Amino acid sequence: MQEKNIPSTPGIPVLLFALGLPIASAFGVFILIELGLKIAAIALLLSAPLVLLFMLVGLYKVEPNQSAVLTLFGRYVGTNRRAGLHFNNPFFTKKKISLRVRNFESGRMKVNDLNGSPIEIAAIVVWEVIDSAEAVFNVDEYESFVQIQSEAAIRSMASVYPYDPHTEGEVSLRSHPIEISEKMKSEIQDRLTKAGINVIESRVSHLAYSPEIAQAMLQRQQAGAIIAARQRIVEGAVGMVEQALNALNEKGVVELDNERKAAMVSNLLVVLCSDSATQPVVNAGSIY
Repeated sequence: MQEKNIPSTPGIPVLLFALGLPIASAFGVFILIELGLKIAAIALLLSAPLVLLFMLVGLYKVEPNQSAVLTLFGRYVGTNRRAGLHFNNPFFTKKKISLRVRNFESGRMKVNDLNGSPIEIAAIVVWEVIDSAEAVFNVDEYESFVQIQSEAAIRSMASVYPYDPHTEGEVSLRSHPIEISEKMKSEIQDRLTKAGINVIESRVSHLAYSPEIAQAMLQRQQAGAIIAARQRIVEGAVGMVEQALNALNEKGVVELDNERKAAMVSNLLVVLCSDSATQPVVNAGSIY
């Protein structure tokens, strides 16, 4: 089912004609009675309300960013997207469809990520109707269809990515919001295309571990952060020790054998890597 445009008669002239019809009919009936044409007067008197009803029923308005889907005895005849007052066959059934941009926020859903960890996720989906015929005839209650299919797509997407990256460059739900949003938008669009829906944007609005494992995951994240920080500290300390030994050697300040170099390296690493301030011990005697 594809949307097709249907021509319509401007509604303002038809409305003006309908408003003037009772006066013209009354004047016509008076003239016919004066001429002695009582049968014609009765016919005009009976037909005028039917014509007026015919014209009024055929009138309908289309607001900006709205379309009217017209059917005749169950057969789709076309869609009118032009804003204003229009007139079409009064036997047409008119169903109004909003073309405005809409959005909704899904509820917080509990799913398992790629590693099987239970997480909570919610998303905001921005969408619009681009094909009124498909929205009306291809699905039942397209607004409910959008919500249910979007939540199903969010669940499916969340299950193929880990919450946190475990290797460098790995795409995860928390560390790559742009990539996740694009993937989510694509997943939702694939499910809503048949309903004539265009997904403008989709982004995660809530992401967290489930309460039953949140504390354990927080401890794991803290441990990972501590380990990463320690690695950076050790890398920096080793570089500083190497730089100090090279500077002493190049400038000839002092000559150290391997045992003294090892002691110096040990002392410097303790000073640089310690969590608390170290207390130096001054050697008042000979270094040897």
